[in-house]
Amino acid sequence: MHIITIDHLTITQPDHTVFSELSWAISDRERTGLVGPNGAGKSTLIRAIAGIITPDSGFVHRPRPVRIGYLPQEVTLPPGRTLIETVMSPPPRLAQIEAQLRAIEDQLGDPAVYGDPDRLAAALEDQERALNAYASAGGDRHAGRVRDLLRRLGFMPEDDTLPVESLSGGQKKLIALILLAVEAPEALLLDEPDNHLDLTAKAHLERFIRDYEGAVVIISHDRYLLDEAVTKIAELEDGRLTIYPGTYTAYAEARELRRLRQQQLYVSQQKRVVQIQEAIKRFDMLAKVYEDAGAARKARHRRRMLERMEANGEMIDRVRERRLMDLQLEGGRGSQKAIELRGVTMAFDDDPLFLDLDLRVEHGERVGLIGPNGAGKSVLFRLILGQLAPVEGQIIVGPGSRIGYYAQEHQTLAGWEGRTPIDLLRDARPMPEDEAVTHLLKFAFAYRQARQPIGTLSGGERARLQLLRLVLMRPNLLLLDEPTNNLDIPSVEVLESALEDFEGAVLAISHDRYFLDRVVDRVVELRDGTLTPFPGGYSDFLAAQSRRR
Repeated sequence: MHIITIDHLTITQPDHTVFSELSWAISDRERTGLVGPNGAGKSTLIRAIAGIITPDSGFVHRPRPVRIGYLPQEVTLPPGRTLIETVMSPPPRLAQIEAQLRAIEDQLGDPAVYGDPDRLAAALEDQERALNAYASAGGDRHAGRVRDLLRRLGFMPEDDTLPVESLSGGQKKLIALILLAVEAPEALLLDEPDNHLDLTAKAHLERFIRDYEGAVVIISHDRYLLDEAVTKIAELEDGRLTIYPGTYTAYAEARELRRLRQQQLYVSQQKRVVQIQEAIKRFDMLAKVYEDAGAARKARHRRRMLERMEANGEMIDRVRERRLMDLQLEGGRGSQKAIELRGVTMAFDDDPLFLDLDLRVEHGERVGLIGPNGAGKSVLFRLILGQLAPVEGQIIVGPGSRIGYYAQEHQTLAGWEGRTPIDLLRDARPMPEDEAVTHLLKFAFAYRQARQPIGTLSGGERARLQLLRLVLMRPNLLLLDEPTNNLDIPSVEVLESALEDFEGAVLAISHDRYFLDRVVDRVVELRDGTLTPFPGGYSDFLAAQSRRR
């Protein structure tokens, strides 16, 4: 049964139309992954469904009253509270009923009320109705439901007293999700809820989505999550929405087959169109030279044939290849030993982060560094880069190794917010301005973006700019800290292909399980202050973990 219907929705922005005449129906208990390139309008669409923005035309229709929970990309939580105080705050409907009950209790304590039989009877009736409403809203089950959601999303009892300011961005998103889910809305709209989550938290999120007793629409670039949690893919691209049943992997295969079939049909139809156009020219010439009325009739008939095809929407579109970045990493050979850690220990204020770590990365290896948030993975990168010094141990960078660093929060662009991408590229490698513009165009930047401040670029655009800077620096040892976080799926696939062809060594921090399976030769897990190696990709790591259990 459809619980939300989108009918011919059109939304425009000052410089372009986001989408036009878009229609869609969302069914009860459906789990839909909403995918598409950055800038396609995915966030705009779910904000319109949630009623946060008003479309220029069209409607979002709900056949019956449907409560919708919306989780934005960025969440803020009220400061000065602990985790448990935040999640135990009653939802608006429940808070309103609790306020009514307190007001009624004040009335019942008023001598003017309890001394007047009529007023007392009326107050008691009000109290009974409010108590029934409290029970219907789940007030008596609220605390238990909150604790159940906390555990299902991976929070432990010892986390209850944590101040919300100390939580990671991913943990704050999960707390906001709990505040939504405790009201049990019939539909959840989630905008990249998996961003900044570690692997364990992502697994909890997947189970939550699978088990949720309502519809879920999730925007995500995590292909593994889309394989594990959704039953349908909705692709938004070029203002059109296309629905594919099944998981992400099924969608990727079906989409490729569909595009191949469309291109075949387009080529076949274009041959037929050319034949008709040539026939029109031939009959026109016969009609003109020999004043042949039959030839003129045949020319008119074929013109109408083409006009009807266009008017009826029968013309097949050419398959348009989306403009992607031209990423080619050519660092050349480095030292056979790209990098080695010997007995590395790190602590802050006498609080040890990790102890006696050993790690060696050879030339040509791809190593995935995984572990829970806060384990020290990014600190390990800062040690390798020389930004921090270890308490004990040695970090040996091969003499022929040239390090290229990709920062999770785009720290390599710090200080450049007011400068242009052209300035950044010319700093990385001296070149004429027009050459810098050419490089930017090859990385899917618009011509106007070459001269606008870097601070105005989106997260995905800054990610591509970091990668372009790496290309120009020609490193042969890549330190990549969450390189897929801000990229859309087509761009991630370009990065994966480039890393497969890269001649140098790669050490990558990632929570993208699909990326880890495709790119790395082995995984090392940093947990509880120690490093544990596992041969193979993420699936092999999972299998090894399962065998250990």
